[in-house]
Amino acid sequence: MRAHYLQHVPFEGLGSIGPWLQAAGYEITATRFFESAVLPAPQDIDLLIIMGGPMSVNDEGQHPWLVPEKRFIRQCIEHGVPVLGVCLGAQMIASALGARVRAMPHKEIGWFPVHSIQSVDEGHFSVPDGLEVFHWHGEAFDLPAGAVHLARSAACENQAFQVGDRVVGLQFHLESTPESVREIVEHCRAELLPAPHVQPEAPVLEGAATRCGPINAVMADVLGTLTGRI
Repeated sequence: MRAHYLQHVPFEGLGSIGPWLQAAGYEITATRFFESAVLPAPQDIDLLIIMGGPMSVNDEGQHPWLVPEKRFIRQCIEHGVPVLGVCLGAQMIASALGARVRAMPHKEIGWFPVHSIQSVDEGHFSVPDGLEVFHWHGEAFDLPAGAVHLARSAACENQAFQVGDRVVGLQFHLESTPESVREIVEHCRAELLPAPHVQPEAPVLEGAATRCGPINAVMADVLGTLTGRI
């Protein structure tokens, strides 16, 4: 089995997803767009994971590789490959499926709860209601056509969605580790400006010490759901 991930910046990698893939027996390959934009054939992979990044899905002029990346994501979905998108990755899925991604009135950065939207279909992933998760985003997606709305927060109505049983988009970071939180703070500290849904640096880092374990367990559930291991 081959899991391929798309990485947009050096400081937003797989986090807790990496050890899960290794334990599940996946061969792990990557396209790191800051190094090369070479993509595999959709039929050659068994799982696609799209990570975050500070750019916008709409920055195609500044980052021309966004165009083939979106096309590749759509091809993987059409081919039936399980696809997981995290933060920018979720926005990329939404955009690839024709939905709008736009700036939010206020950024959402730090540890804030998300609230589950119960689905009538037991085949959809259920986000634990009130789970405190790690956010770092200033844009949000509209739901793609046919998507099931899974979660919201006080700052952002569309926090998670599922399309069929093989595509999940998460606006928030369940893969975060204390190390990855420190990395994003180090590289994006300038965004930590006073705002209604932006925490200062100290609570962001302190939260990572105790909250990463529970959210990593939920990420394992997401991956298990997508790959049929639950």
